[in-house]
Amino acid sequence: MDMLDLGLIGFGGLLALMALGVPIGIAMAVAGLAGSVLAVGERATMGALGSRLFSTTTSYELSVVPMFILMGALITRSGIGQDLYNACYAFLGRLRGGLAMATVVACGGFSAVCGSSIATAATMARVAMPPMRSFGYADSLASASIAAGGTLGILIPPSVILVLYGFMTSTDVGQLFIAGILPGILAIALYVAAIAVVTWTHPHWGPPGERTGWPERLRLLSRVGPIVLLFLLIIGTIYFGVATPTEAAGVGAFGALLFALWRRTPLAEFGAALVETARTTASLFFVLLGALIFANFLNFAGLTAAIADGITSLGLGALGVILVMLLVYLVLGCFMESLSMILLTVPIFFEIIRPLGIDPVWFGIFIVMVTELSLITPPVGLNLFVIKGVVGDLRIGALYAGITPFVIADLVRVALIIALPGIALLLPAWAG
Repeated sequence: MDMLDLGLIGFGGLLALMALGVPIGIAMAVAGLAGSVLAVGERATMGALGSRLFSTTTSYELSVVPMFILMGALITRSGIGQDLYNACYAFLGRLRGGLAMATVVACGGFSAVCGSSIATAATMARVAMPPMRSFGYADSLASASIAAGGTLGILIPPSVILVLYGFMTSTDVGQLFIAGILPGILAIALYVAAIAVVTWTHPHWGPPGERTGWPERLRLLSRVGPIVLLFLLIIGTIYFGVATPTEAAGVGAFGALLFALWRRTPLAEFGAALVETARTTASLFFVLLGALIFANFLNFAGLTAAIADGITSLGLGALGVILVMLLVYLVLGCFMESLSMILLTVPIFFEIIRPLGIDPVWFGIFIVMVTELSLITPPVGLNLFVIKGVVGDLRIGALYAGITPFVIADLVRVALIIALPGIALLLPAWAG
């Protein structure tokens, strides 16, 4: 059998397994392992994979993943989500749609110390949905603002997704973290603008809340001050070259532990945070190893090089290739979640962008922003279902109705990043 045909059959087998409901990590491992054995034989397959998988699981660079996950788990259980929301509400709540705006800003702050979109969406759904309902907010706007704000967890550093992208492409994780700051701020600004437009056209969807005096504002800010300092410490040490991302992750995890102790977090929550860290890390590593096995098969079969050569031969140029990739991700986002898309496509697409001179740091931010759309686009929209699970009486139709302005905001942001790549590359250039 021709190697290219075998590669196509293997890719089709992967999609078939996913359609049958097989978890993505298992599906990639099975399809990749079977295809590699057929391509080069059992001995060569085991020889190549054995060393690769061992070096991956023992990689020093990937030790950043469990530490950032532990940091997020400890901070989540310390109750900071409620304090972040209260502080943001104190400044924005008096505006029309102010509670929804406060939710988005609080999601950005929570993402900065959590790194997980699902955790951000679930936490803010518990914190922000009840007060928005009590003030008469439409469920469509309230739930959609939480879902959109939750996507910031995989962009604003520290982001586990950016760590995995950096590992797979040998791109500097510190540069990726720094590059995600301005696009993250831009996302918050566009989401707030989307809420302003929605409440201007439908005032009854987001009535204004109560005005908060400056003494109370300052008191609420003092409650979240330590977390702001922890975020600045993590990013600052990376930006100025004082620490590597792995060292900064260790500082962040230790700082989160001190913060949780300062907040007198119940002892049982510490054990729960450790269990959550172990489970999340294990599941991420399992999916990563499955992706590596499948990527190894694609290289054996020559499918990665064939796809790269085929797209390059079209003569589309860098912009044309990026637009084609954008279209592919928008289609994939309708039935796959972000991690699966990144692990499946990056080994192929990265080989395409390298000869075109596209900056790998910019491409990492672009990839993450596009896959953010998959978290809020129907019919999958993982964040939508997370919120539906937390708010049991919420109609999924209301979520679908309210999410459109935020999807448009994301498309505008992607267009701006393509037109003005300096938005992502300015801070890394300053940091050197």
